[in-house]
Amino acid sequence: MQQQQHRQPELVEGSLPVFVFPTELIFYADEQTSHKQVLTLYNPYEFALKFKVLCTAPNKYTVVDATGAVKPQCCVDIVIRHRDVRACHYGVYDKFRLQVSEQSQRKALGHKEVTATLRPSASQEPPSPRSQDEERRLKEQLAVSEFFEQTASCHTESRPVAGGPSLLTVLLGLVCMAALMLPTLGEQEFTVPVYLHLSINKKLVAAYVLGLLTMVILRT
Repeated sequence: MQQQQHRQPELVEGSLPVFVFPTELIFYADEQTSHKQVLTLYNPYEFALKFKVLCTAPNKYTVVDATGAVKPQCCVDIVIRHRDVRACHYGVYDKFRLQVSEQSQRKALGHKEVTATLRPSASQEPPSPRSQDEERRLKEQLAVSEFFEQTASCHTESRPVAGGPSLLTVLLGLVCMAALMLPTLGEQEFTVPVYLHLSINKKLVAAYVLGLLTMVILRT
């Protein structure tokens, strides 16, 4: 009860960080498999969240389970299908907004926007946007590497490995999940040493990197 009283002032409307991966959906008209994509919503917090998916062009997409709940320190997959693959939609950017709220409240505590676009063919993609996107993801991974140096004795490689997820990727994912399962600072957990109690910021970083690793595994 005391923990809830301490936590409640932080739950200001619109201020809660929302962790969704990927942050961009690209559909290709000539690739049937790309017409169905998955958004993963992570909940690294100590309380359950309700979510709702909104779209600027609902007539073009089908969202499976557009509303639902995510248990504490868990994640859910949201399937999105493009159902209007026509040339007139090529290059048009639509937006999905994922709103989250605490189960006992109606106000939206936070939201995250994901862009979606339909392109004619993956083979016609210009190389520069792709390379910039990969470079951005690499910088995001390097920015959080310091956290893993403190919690595990493994290091990330700067170059992706083709042909499926590497052992290092799997181990790093396990470290992320272990970090999310550790007690949070301030919890009365006597079975786990105090130095293993992580701050909420470190757990957010672990959830973020776990999402990046999930994208890497899905694309290999």
